[in-house]
Amino acid sequence: MTKPLQIFMEYKVKEDQIGRYEEAMKEIIQVLPEYGASQIEWFVAEDQPHLYVEMFAVPTLSHYHVLKKLRRSEEHSLFRKIAPYIEGGAENIHCWAFQRKE
Repeated sequence: MTKPLQIFMEYKVKEDQIGRYEEAMKEIIQVLPEYGASQIEWFVAEDQPHLYVEMFAVPTLSHYHVLKKLRRSEEHSLFRKIAPYIEGGAENIHCWAFQRKE
């Protein structure tokens, strides 16, 4: 059995769009489990203005690649909602997948 992967997504939000971004993210967080995401956490940095991080687990590398592609494109009807609020657009959503070490 493969161990789940820990996913990190990081990006900066335009200062004047934070309210709209946060409203859209509430909806996105509700939908992420439909894509295999679990243990979803959402953070804003204390020491870097407007920097947001999402962390969640997915069961396989395939799940990660699908979510990364969807989140960084502007084609998905829900995920694209935050693209206008991110500095540099959806392609500036930085994504990493980590395997937990024992």
